[in-house]
Amino acid sequence: MKLDKKYFGILVAFFMTLALDTTMTFTMTSINVGWNQSFFSSFLRSWIIGFIVAFPTSIIVIPLARRLASRLVLK
Repeated sequence: MKLDKKYFGILVAFFMTLALDTTMTFTMTSINVGWNQSFFSSFLRSWIIGFIVAFPTSIIVIPLARRLASRLVLK
């Protein structure tokens, strides 16, 4: 099953957010909490909050970043 191409931008934002949020949350939770009993619950809580903030932000920022980058490179 494939989705209509109008969802391409949202899917790109979703997958980028998923990868970046997971990586950053894991790294920061490891640094701040360490490997202890509460690591997984701290990671999961932070990951959920981060994803809720990062996904809508990426939907807004990615098109702006593409426009800015296109102005900075030769055509």
